[in-house]
Amino acid sequence: MGQIEQGLERALRTRPVPASTEARLRFLLASHGGSTRQVATVLEVSQRTVQRWVTKKPAARRPPGPLQVQAIEEAVLARWQPRIRARRRAQAEAEGFVFHTRARFGFAAPAGSSDDPRVRWITQDLPGEVARELFAARDAGAGEQQQTVILARALGHAYFREWGRRAHGLHIAFSDVEFADFSIG
Repeated sequence: MGQIEQGLERALRTRPVPASTEARLRFLLASHGGSTRQVATVLEVSQRTVQRWVTKKPAARRPPGPLQVQAIEEAVLARWQPRIRARRRAQAEAEGFVFHTRARFGFAAPAGSSDDPRVRWITQDLPGEVARELFAARDAGAGEQQQTVILARALGHAYFREWGRRAHGLHIAFSDVEFADFSIG
């Protein structure tokens, strides 16, 4: 998962996801009414395996392996705060969001120009159309590169061109994203 994807995930949540594997298993059990059979179906393991993971008896307890830990994490992320995520997404698509990043950013310019791509801190308000395009691309399975292109186009229009008031026709360079955060509402 890239920096942009991680930033979008953080923006859609209001509470942190459980950190430990045990806490994540407790969440999955609670979300499935305490049924180890349903959790086993979701994780594609046997019911007995889930029972071993969550037993109170230390001698009988067996920790999940690396592949199972990954499956548990993915199952929890898919089920964490679904209504809040939907509400925050709708809010971003309607009202826009603030994008905070540190990345290599500039536009193609003659050598030695002050606008050569360089690492910059940027905080920029972006409209709901950008959020809609970004979420649509993410839903379609777009990778980090395609999401970067969407944000580069939006940041170029807002940051360098000042919403179309100057510097028409510049080719925007946006790469080497160190971090990407989104503020919604």
